[in-house]
Amino acid sequence: MSARWKIRFTRQAVRDVERLSPRLRTKLRDILLEVLAQNPYEGKKLLGDLAGSFSYRLTYRDRIVYSLDEDRRILYVERARTHYGD
Repeated sequence: MSARWKIRFTRQAVRDVERLSPRLRTKLRDILLEVLAQNPYEGKKLLGDLAGSFSYRLTYRDRIVYSLDEDRRILYVERARTHYGD
């Protein structure tokens, strides 16, 4: 198995996480550590304005949007809330 990816949060993602319920914060942590840090390509590749980023479902409405620095093996969490508007 390959080495895990490091996880970093953008300022916007930190604000998003602060607004999540404790239950969703736990779910986010579990997804990041157990799924995406192991294989960040599990997410859906995004198109359009977000081309180059990936999306992974957090809830029915909320998504984790992230990008990758493949050379340094860093996963950057960009958003952690809904993309349908608040």
